[in-house]
Formats: sequence, C-alpha cells, structure tokens
Amino acid sequence: MITYTARDLAEQLGGSVTGDETLELHGVSPATDAREGEVTFAENESYLARAEASAAAAVIVARSVTASPKTLIRVGNVRVGFARALALFHPEPAFAPGIHPSAVVDPLAEVDPTAHVGPLCWLGPRARVGARSWLLGGVQVGEDCVIGEDCRVFANVTLYRSTRLGNRVRIHAGTVVGADGFGYVLDQGQHLKIPQVGTVTVEDDVEIGANTTIDRGALGTTVVGRGTKIDNLVQVGHNVVLGEHCILVSQVGIAGSCTVGSHSVLAGQVGVAGHLNLGERVTVAAKSGVMNHIGDGEMWMGIPARPVHEQRRVWVAIQRAPEILRRLKAIEDRLESFGGDPPGSSAEPG
Repeated sequence: MITYTARDLAEQLGGSVTGDETLELHGVSPATDAREGEVTFAENESYLARAEASAAAAVIVARSVTASPKTLIRVGNVRVGFARALALFHPEPAFAPGIHPSAVVDPLAEVDPTAHVGPLCWLGPRARVGARSWLLGGVQVGEDCVIGEDCRVFANVTLYRSTRLGNRVRIHAGTVVGADGFGYVLDQGQHLKIPQVGTVTVEDDVEIGANTTIDRGALGTTVVGRGTKIDNLVQVGHNVVLGEHCILVSQVGIAGSCTVGSHSVLAGQVGVAGHLNLGERVTVAAKSGVMNHIGDGEMWMGIPARPVHEQRRVWVAIQRAPEILRRLKAIEDRLESFGGDPPGSSAEPG
C-alpha cells in the first residue's frame, strides 16, 4: 500500500496543508466512495460540503479555501492536483527490460536494453525501440518503424512500416497506425487502388485511444502534433495534419488531406469532409458535420456545421415551424372562406 503524509502529498502537488500535516493518506476517491485514510477533492462549495460529510481524511481544494473540519491540501488547480494525486497513488506497472522468448525480432531491428518487448510481439527489419519503452503482448511493428523513448504501446497495436513515434507516446490496445489510406480512382468502371506510399509521424506526448485508426499518407506524411490526445474509435484519414495539443473525442472521423490547427477540439462523432482547413483553437460541437473551412478561434455546430450564432438561429426557426404552419393554415382557411380571393376583394366585375 502506498502511503503519503498530508505534508508529503502537498509538497508533491505544489500545495500547502491546513490541518494535520502528519495525517497518513493511502488512496484517492470521490467523496461518495471515500473511506478513512483517503483523500478526495472539491472544486466548489457543493463538492466541499459532500467531502466534509464523507469519511475522507483530507480534501484537495483551491487555495482560496482556508477553513474546514477536514485536513485541507490547498493547490492552485484542483483538477490538476487530483490528477497528480491519482498518479502518485496508482503508478504505472513496471515491466522488466528485455525481450520475451516468444517475440519475433528481426536481426536488423534495434531494441534498447532498457526497453520491454512482450510476448508474441513482432518487430520487422530496421525497426527501432527506444529507451524505457514497452510493447505489450501481440504488438506488431513494421519495417523501418521508429519508437522513441518512454513510449507505452499496449496489446495488439499494429504499426505499419515506416511509422514514427516520438517520445512518451501512449497507444492503447487494438489501434492501427499507418494502414493504407482510402484512395481509389474509377478506371473503366472499376475502382483502381491508388498506392498509399507515405508514412505517419506521431510527435512527442501524444496519447491515442483504443481501436483508433490513423492512415498513412498517399504521398507524404500523416502527422499527429505534439501533445494531441485522441480518444477511442477515432478515424484519421491519409495526409491529415493535426496540430499540437488538439483533442479528438470518440468516433470523430476526419477525411483525407485535412488540416486541424493547434489547440482545437473536435467533440464526439464529429465528421470532417476531405481537403478542409480548420484553424487554431477551433471547437466543433458533438455530432456536427463539417463541410467548410473554419477560421481561427471559431466555434461551429450542426449538420451541416455552421458558426454557433448562425446554427442557433436555425434551431430557433425550426422550433417555431409548427407555430408558423398553424398560422399559415389559418390564413389559408380565411382565404378559402372568401372563395379563394383575398379579404375585401370582389368576385364580380365592377
């Protein structure tokens, strides 16, 4: 069991303690499930009331909170503090350096002595695995792939040939990086495959969720920028360029040759048509269908996606449609009562 005193935990989180600094803490839980000896967190007054009513021994709070029956660990950002506390109490498992006997490693491949290659992995010619990286069971690493330092590649991930991972990249189970892009041309009534001869580059500090697919470029490179986080079940098409520190939520689909600027967010099930440019700090709301370029800092939503202020007017108009139809029907009924002529007109010639 991992144990920290309140003082030690506060030092690790860059915070300070109000209350018993010697209090021993051995876990992190939400207030609803907290037990004795555990620390919880409270972002606002409502959460703090729940935390104070719970069995938790200590509470991670903002610096502005100064008094409580509980021992307080006061930090600059409560969510950041909570995330760091979780990492302290639940460190990643350790895997011994070395190559499992069942792994198949080409003689031309290079594996750093500090790296871990798990059971049933396959490394092709000239594949390289950097220091302290680990590959869990069934990972396939194609020829000429490069895996940087401190990477975490989970079970049954496939890296096609020439894929390059930076340092501290995490790829979760079942993901495929570098498969052929979806490219065909119609030739005499049949779909002729366009060879996909490009590559994929995943820069430092990227995390890619389970069962995601990132296609290689037809020519050139598909790029996932530094610090970008990709959820489960996302499709990134060939020659897409994702900027730095983007967020792609589950079931996003980006067609080929799109560019997404840094610090942009695509919410769940967003679809982006091909050859579009999305600027920096763009936000696209869930289930939107993007069919146009988007400028820097804009927020779009809807199908087809429009700027938020335009889409809201559309939704208001749709909500008013039943009322408008009723009014139109009343006007039609009045016209019919005059034999089809407007009110005040005469059917007889003057």
